[in-house]
Amino acid sequence: MTRIYAIVAAAFIAILIAALWLLTVGRTPDDRFAECRSSQIAGGSDQIGGPFELVNSQGQTVTDKDVLTEPSLIYFGYTFCPDVCPLDVARNAVAIDILEERDQMVTPVFISIDPARDTPEAVGDFAVNLHERMIGLTGSPEQVKAASQAYKTYYKAHEAEDEFYLVDHSTFSYLVLPDYGFVEFFRRDVSPDEMADQIGCFLENS
Repeated sequence: MTRIYAIVAAAFIAILIAALWLLTVGRTPDDRFAECRSSQIAGGSDQIGGPFELVNSQGQTVTDKDVLTEPSLIYFGYTFCPDVCPLDVARNAVAIDILEERDQMVTPVFISIDPARDTPEAVGDFAVNLHERMIGLTGSPEQVKAASQAYKTYYKAHEAEDEFYLVDHSTFSYLVLPDYGFVEFFRRDVSPDEMADQIGCFLENS
């Protein structure tokens, strides 16, 4: 009987250790943002983000170092998007305003994944109509593809029968901090207040 109790106790301890490991996976002791995270990223956050070269609304070629000079919230979409992009980017803009009311400045960034139609002027107009501080970026197909691959996003244009074709794309928003790079992504179902609270946590711990 004693042996049975020992086996059961050992099994319980093993299960407990496994549970604790699952709770802490992806949250290493040196992760200063552990309390802020709501998502786990396969391979770690350093697998997302990186250098890019794109074109701003003035037609100037810019890099990530030119654009991401302060905490930034990046969204990949396109200006002809009929519903998803405007709603997502508007949500981001509201979160940005909430943060600004708390004296926490974050730059909203919109990167087009439709370079065939999204000229520098088009992305500039789209961005400023949603937030006065939003930076709109586009580029050549090669530049856009490289930026998308850096952030592990997906997009695929439908066959163009006219100028109103759709583009399938992922809908995450990415928080980037100048000294740390990419730190978190947000899904569509996150509210502006939830987003602002979580971003604020990252800013306070940076």
